[in-house]
Amino acid sequence: MKKICVDDFAFKKRYTYGTIMIDIDTHRVIDVLDSRDKDRVIEWLNTYPNIKVVSRDGSRTYGAAIKASHPNAIQVTDRFHLLKNLSEAVEKYMCRLYPSRLEIPATSTTLSPEMEALYNTRNRRERILFARKKYKEGYTQSEIALLLHSAISTIGKYLTMSESDIPKSSSSTRESQHQREILKKKTKIEEVKSMFQRGTPVDEICRKTGHTYQTIMNYVSGNYSLVNGNYDNRRPGKLQKYEDEVVLLRSQGITYKKITEIIGKKGYTGTVDALRVFMQKEREHHKNSILHKEDNKKEYIARKWMIQLIYHKLDNIKGITSEQYEEVLKKYPIIGHIYKLLRQFYEIIFSKKCNELDQWMREAKELDICEIDSYISGLKNDINAVKNAINYNYNNGLAEGSVNKLKLIKRVMYGRQNSDSVLGVL
Repeated sequence: MKKICVDDFAFKKRYTYGTIMIDIDTHRVIDVLDSRDKDRVIEWLNTYPNIKVVSRDGSRTYGAAIKASHPNAIQVTDRFHLLKNLSEAVEKYMCRLYPSRLEIPATSTTLSPEMEALYNTRNRRERILFARKKYKEGYTQSEIALLLHSAISTIGKYLTMSESDIPKSSSSTRESQHQREILKKKTKIEEVKSMFQRGTPVDEICRKTGHTYQTIMNYVSGNYSLVNGNYDNRRPGKLQKYEDEVVLLRSQGITYKKITEIIGKKGYTGTVDALRVFMQKEREHHKNSILHKEDNKKEYIARKWMIQLIYHKLDNIKGITSEQYEEVLKKYPIIGHIYKLLRQFYEIIFSKKCNELDQWMREAKELDICEIDSYISGLKNDINAVKNAINYNYNNGLAEGSVNKLKLIKRVMYGRQNSDSVLGVL
């Protein structure tokens, strides 16, 4: 036995771990240790003096153990983990710095009157203003009533109402609270920056303000976002795959109860209230983008679609068009640089261009992004194994597959998996 791959697995997650050893040539499990401690792994490796190649993930413990027991062995880190860790670093950066919806100049064509009515009539004031606007554009009262799904008499009241009787504009409680939080955070940041610029040591700023060292450094970095990255971020839920259909049906005047019945036949198991909350948020998002002047129209791209571009091609992302993508890169050019770095790293990994790795790390370092800097530091600490991953075809897939088999066995033991589904795997 000369070539092995090594990986850890959890007996009890966050408490006890083991190590599995696989022969790369025979694809068979050699041994399973009840520990992943360095000394125990060294002891096991010393019993096989002929080992020449070891494939592993980025674990420093395994790297140190292999170096101590077989200093001349070729260590190969796993390419999948190299790509995964870089992608996760970029994702963390985007979630930290950018809001859940990125504002760009409008690229889409003018909305249909039905969709415009849907988005611009979230309360009575906006319904009144919409009706008066359409009447000035030449729409009849009957046509406006159809757009708003209201009685003609109600539209007549809207049109004859005096300006003083139109309800005042008011923001939602949630939005008002968000704006107050932004002002509070801005005050904190300005206070920290003022102290830092006066030469106050960071430790003293931490003591006086109660902030951590990392928070202080984030505040003074110059690229800290006042808007919480999770604000307005929509979590995946029961309604997610029916959202477009809900918007379309609602624009046709179909009631929420009826819409729930329609999508319920297709698998939706949520409540009617969930539809109402969803539509309220949709109107909120479009409030400031639809009524702008034509030369100042804006639209919003969900950050989640930009994050999906880390892992997939643009053609495979349903939530963003090529025109919107170009507008995002114009307004946020650093995102374009990051995507370019990701593509270059992928090419280096799979095209055996080991000599280009050092140049890639220098270019990535110039972006001055702490998440990517941390990733590069990890590459440098394990640079030989990283370059071996580029030069050799070994990977940790055998170990990962065996760990998955162990997980299936554990689920059967704990009663969370039908044993019949395991027979075809083991």
